[in-house]
Amino acid sequence: MQVGKVVGSIVSTQKHESLKGMKLMMVDILDGEQGLTGGRIEIAVDTVCAGVGEYVLLTRGSSARHIFENDKGTAVDCAIVGIVDSFEK
Repeated sequence: MQVGKVVGSIVSTQKHESLKGMKLMMVDILDGEQGLTGGRIEIAVDTVCAGVGEYVLLTRGSSARHIFENDKGTAVDCAIVGIVDSFEK
């Protein structure tokens, strides 16, 4: 898993059938020092109602697809699976 900050949302009227009804968010990935990479933006399906400005947990690949009931044919490679309340080092 990775941590990122939601920096925007995506609106798409034309998309694959498996993405209909899903909220797409733009997430800036954090580096090891909790700093934003400022250019490594990922598009993730939001499963936890995250908002712009929130830090989130991301999962990828088959782990992201398994969140959905029928992962066969689901066009998801990155999903938001949690909202970070705080960081502690």
